[in-house]
Amino acid sequence: MSATDELDTSPATRTPEGRGHWRRADRAAGGLAADLVLYLLSTGFAAVTAATSTLLPHRAWGGVAAVGYLVATILVLGQLLVRRRRPDSRLAGTAARGGLTVVTWATTALLPLVWQAVERVGGRLDRAQEEVVVVEHSGARLLDHGTPYLTRDAIAALPGAEQLLGYTPYQPGMALFGLPRALAGTAWWTDARIWFAVATAVALGLAVLLLRRPTAVSAGRAAPSAERAGARDAALVRAVQLATVLPVCALTLATGGDDLPVLALCLLALACAARDRFLAAGLAVGLAAALKLFAWPVALVLLVHAAVRGRRTGLRLAVGALGLPLVALVPAQLVDSAALVENVLRFPLGHGLVSSPAASPFPGYLIAQALPAGRVVAAALLVAAGALIAVLLLRRPPRTAASAALFCGYGLLAAILLMPSTRFGYLLYPVAFLGWVPALRLAGSPGRGGPAADHTSAPSATPASRPVP
Repeated sequence: MSATDELDTSPATRTPEGRGHWRRADRAAGGLAADLVLYLLSTGFAAVTAATSTLLPHRAWGGVAAVGYLVATILVLGQLLVRRRRPDSRLAGTAARGGLTVVTWATTALLPLVWQAVERVGGRLDRAQEEVVVVEHSGARLLDHGTPYLTRDAIAALPGAEQLLGYTPYQPGMALFGLPRALAGTAWWTDARIWFAVATAVALGLAVLLLRRPTAVSAGRAAPSAERAGARDAALVRAVQLATVLPVCALTLATGGDDLPVLALCLLALACAARDRFLAAGLAVGLAAALKLFAWPVALVLLVHAAVRGRRTGLRLAVGALGLPLVALVPAQLVDSAALVENVLRFPLGHGLVSSPAASPFPGYLIAQALPAGRVVAAALLVAAGALIAVLLLRRPPRTAASAALFCGYGLLAAILLMPSTRFGYLLYPVAFLGWVPALRLAGSPGRGGPAADHTSAPSATPASRPVP
C-alpha cells in the first residue's frame, strides 16, 4: 500500500493500525479535539518564548501571540461544549473551525507583525530579524543599481558587524519585497514583512479556493459526494492551520517572514497540479523559485510529476517553473555576475567573508561541529540523501499532486536535518507539505488525481522504498 493510500479517508481503505490511530485522533470530535491540543500547546510555546527567548523580536511575538492562542483555546472549548449538546450545530462545524483559524492567524501572526513594524518605525531597532533588513536593503540596491547584490569587495569594506547584513543569500525576486520601503520611505506599511504577509495570504487563499472548486464532471468521472467534499474541507482546515497558526509559521512571519511567501506559492503550485492546471502550477512554483532556493526541489518534483502525465503537460509546467527563475537571474547576471555568485552560491556554501549564523542542533550541524572534517561528512550525507530521492523519483515518479507533496515533504525534511547550517524554522516546509497531502488527495480530479491513481504511483510506505529511510 502506498503512503498516499494510507491517507485516503474512504471507509473502504484499510490502513495500518498506527496510522489509523493518528487519523482517528485528528477527526475526534469533528476535528475540535486536535484543534484544542494545537492551540493549547501553542499557548504554552508562545508563553515560554516570551519569557525565555534570547531573541528580542521572538520575545515580543510571544507576548502578543500567547494571548491570541489562549483566546483560541477558550473558543475551541466553547465549540466542544456546543457540539456535545448539538452535534449538528454550525458553531462547531468545519466552517466555524476555518473561521477561527483565520482569526487566530490574525491575532498570532498579523497583529504581532504590525505591532513590531510600528514600533520599529518608532525607533525600536530590535523589532525585526536580520533578514528583514537584508531584503529591504536589497530592494534599495535593485532600484539604484539594477542588482540586489553587493560585490565581495564592497562587503569587505563594510564594518565587521555589518558584513553579515551585506550578504543577500536569496534569489533576485526576493528584493521585490524591499521595493515599497525603497520607493515610499520608512513607514510601518513599507516593512518587508507586511508584503510577505500579503503575498502569503493571497497565495494560500487562491490554493484553498482552487481545491474547493467543484470538479468538472465528464465521461468516466464521478462528481465528488457530499461526504467526500466535507472530508476535503476538514482536511483543508487542518492543512491551513499547519501553514499559518502553527507557531513555527506564525513566529517566522511576524519576526522575519521571507519563507512564508515561498511556502505559500509552493502550496499553490501543488493545488494547481491537483486540479490539472499545470501552466498555473509552473508559474506559481517558478515565482517561488525566483525568491528562494528552497523552492527549487519542489519545482523539480513537480516537473517529474508533470512529465509523467505527458510531454505537453511537462512543457506547460516547465515554462514557468524554469523560465521565471532564469528570467529573474538575467539582470543580476548582466549587471555583476561575480556579486551574484558571491551572494547566492559562495555564502550559503560557507565560503563567504562571514559565516551564516544558522546553527540549530540538527544532525548535520552536530556532525559538522563535532567530527574531524565534519562539514565534508555532513555534505556527503546530504548528497547521498539527495541521490536516494532522485533514484526514487525515477523509479516511482509521483503521479498525483499528493504523492508529489510527500516527496517534497520527506525530501526537504532530510535536507534540513543534514545541512551543516540550518534553522529550526525551516521545518515549516516539510510540516506544511505533509500536512497538505490529505487535502490534495481529496480535492484531486476523480479518476485522475483521486485515490485510485495513487495505488500504483506514490512512493511506497514500506521501509524498502519510502522517500526517506
